[in-house]
Amino acid sequence: MPVSDAAGKTRMMQVVYPQHLNHQGNLFGGEALRLMDTAAFVAATRQSRKTMVTVAVEKIDYEAPVRHGEVVEIDASVVNTGRTSVTVEVEMHAEVLLSGERRRCGTGRFVFVAVDEDGHSVALA
Repeated sequence: MPVSDAAGKTRMMQVVYPQHLNHQGNLFGGEALRLMDTAAFVAATRQSRKTMVTVAVEKIDYEAPVRHGEVVEIDASVVNTGRTSVTVEVEMHAEVLLSGERRRCGTGRFVFVAVDEDGHSVALA
């Protein structure tokens, strides 16, 4: 579940269970992307207080695997706000619960646009 620290920032944590794993026993890339997009969405929505939709995933870098039983932590922060759009940068870390060892496992950059009930873009202000 997302936990928001302040407008434009969100921290989300998830324990990695077997259903999240790929054939190598690591967090599936699509699952990591889903978690990052979710955290970015919450940060964008808290910043804008508008209905936001993902319009671009500008960059995703997977740097290290997240393993079964670890906690994946996603930190999302709004880095730019335009007339109708919000850009959010995301960092993903893994933590071994018993030792406290942490490592950065990935980063991403997402763009969201504010929309009305009909799906048309609207100004943020």
